[in-house]
Amino acid sequence: MAGNPNGNRHQIMRPRRPLTLRDVSEASGVSEMTVSRVLRGKGDVSIATRLRVQEAAKRLGYVPNKIAGSLASSHVNLVAVIIPSLGNMVFPEVLSGISEVLATTSLQPVVGVTDYMPEKEEKVLFEMLSWRPAGVIIAGLEHSEAAQAMLARAGVPVVEIMDVDGDPIDACVGISHRRAGRQMAEAIIAAGYRRIAFLGTKMPLDHRARKRFEGFTQTLGKAGIEIVDQEFYSGGSALAKGREMTQTVLARSPDVDFLYYSNDMIGAGGLLYLLDNGVDVPGQIGLAGFNGVELLDGLSCRLATMDACRRAVGIKAAQIIAARNADPALPAGEMVELTPTLDPGDTLLRSFVA
Repeated sequence: MAGNPNGNRHQIMRPRRPLTLRDVSEASGVSEMTVSRVLRGKGDVSIATRLRVQEAAKRLGYVPNKIAGSLASSHVNLVAVIIPSLGNMVFPEVLSGISEVLATTSLQPVVGVTDYMPEKEEKVLFEMLSWRPAGVIIAGLEHSEAAQAMLARAGVPVVEIMDVDGDPIDACVGISHRRAGRQMAEAIIAAGYRRIAFLGTKMPLDHRARKRFEGFTQTLGKAGIEIVDQEFYSGGSALAKGREMTQTVLARSPDVDFLYYSNDMIGAGGLLYLLDNGVDVPGQIGLAGFNGVELLDGLSCRLATMDACRRAVGIKAAQIIAARNADPALPAGEMVELTPTLDPGDTLLRSFVA
């Protein structure tokens, strides 16, 4: 059940005790033994009963406990870290920050990858929670209803990372992507650009890029400027994709004077395309990306960008998990908003106040 990723989380109450087979039994109207058979995938149970039990378990956020015997009511010293991608240059730095902090504790990170798919996030979360980790660090604030229920019922610290524009289940650490989009738009306007195109990922699955786009276009709109062209894609943040998208936009809208990319990798591809074709950057066309990827520092022309405080996000998230494991009496619900820095590089005219 994908559910509504923007659902009202205040409807999910934090339980005072972990869910048990009895809770699922009462919700589904069948015996605890039948519930156990269904959830273990064993025994002769009718399809109708099986579906009723599975629906009740998912709705409640019940996750079976795979820790047997005397450890059944305990947690293992693992922290579930759930991210959308390992291929994206953003998340290795986040993981580095997490590992740095947890290395000083008895906790160990275990990573799950969702590929930006809500259904896969549900599956990864279900499997990780079944081992009763000491905490969960998960990217983003948008999750399916089933994932929200599992996180709210986890009974351990949960830290949602990379974003603060939303309603967290527990703690969250990140930046405001809407504010980042607004700040970039203000810099572009101040530099004198007016015919602006946006190139990026398809928004339904990349919620943070969507929020930057919203903040960006709203700020342009207040200045009486509309996006003149847009180009979206599905897939990795590749240099080749940036080249292709840039060529497409300029063929369609040759009078564009600024290209704003949803991330640095496609932005770097666009920059290389412009330089290869003798375009004056940033005089004729300016451009900017997002994330502040250090890999691009070696380019002869530095891309304008804004960092997402990636390592700091990982460090702070892990510190919250470690502190609350050391002292369970610490309050939940901490929200930490970090402040990204806009770097004009060599691709954004500097006639603005940073």
